[in-house]
Amino acid sequence: MPRLLSGIQPTGELHIGNYLGAIKNWVLLQGSYETFYCIVDLHAMTTPYEPKEMSQRTLELAKALLACGIDPQQSVFFVQSHVKEHTELAWVLMCLATMGELSRMTQFKEKSSEQKGHATAGLFTYPVLQAADILLYKAELVPVGEDQVQHLEFTRDVCRRFNSRFGQFFPEPKPLLSKTPRIMGLDGQTKMSKSRNNHIPLLAAPEEISSLLKGAYTDPARLRRHDPGHPEICNIFTIHKGFSTQELVSSIESDCRTAGIGCTDCKKILAENMAKSLEPIRERYLRLNDSEVLEVLCAGATKAQSVAKETMKQVREKIGLLLV
Repeated sequence: MPRLLSGIQPTGELHIGNYLGAIKNWVLLQGSYETFYCIVDLHAMTTPYEPKEMSQRTLELAKALLACGIDPQQSVFFVQSHVKEHTELAWVLMCLATMGELSRMTQFKEKSSEQKGHATAGLFTYPVLQAADILLYKAELVPVGEDQVQHLEFTRDVCRRFNSRFGQFFPEPKPLLSKTPRIMGLDGQTKMSKSRNNHIPLLAAPEEISSLLKGAYTDPARLRRHDPGHPEICNIFTIHKGFSTQELVSSIESDCRTAGIGCTDCKKILAENMAKSLEPIRERYLRLNDSEVLEVLCAGATKAQSVAKETMKQVREKIGLLLV
């Protein structure tokens, strides 16, 4: 089976944007591909964080991903920092990357402006470590959203540069584009994010889901109940596609356009369906204990490192390092 790799940062509690945009798809890809899923804690160091919280956030994220359906029997599931070869390959690739191409990265421009003069070299070279994550396992495919395509193109460029300089070795990873539309936050203005406080936690109880949806932004042109709606621009309708049946989605679309359903009723239906869909995840999460999760991550790191060690052995030979 083709090999693919994807990762997620332990930067806070998961929300439904993470679930619909990536994790739900990760679960579905298992069995059809050789899947490597990684919690990229080293990437999370590129923004300010509390050291005493990092390990717990990593553990909680691992528990949530397992509850969502990541299966360690079907996937290599591990923590990035548990496999030291990630940083070794990142340095090799750093010596092939140029300052110019890194400075043009859209994410660096956005995040460095948010950090107001405190952006680190780690944030600047973030795409190089990301490239190392992918190439270390010779992943052929990377599931990404459209906003991540630029970083993958950088990986492909560095891959070609390595192969040209040292001989054909790494396969060029291709994007496996997600069909899920971008999930906006409850404010309807920006991408769903905990830092912007515009999210619905993945593990939220039914009453919290209902409460958060009540104030969610909808169609700005629909000011009154009898006004016809425009579901194609309504974030609530977009979220419905992730939690409601296709038949119901079609019905809501039709009723919205003809003012047959109001925004309040639409949100109520979504809240019920979301709670029903997420309840099994909440139940599995509560059943998992820390020791179980640590065992899974330890086993995953062992599997990942067996691949990573072999890759780096061959990389060292190709780049001309003295071997002992």
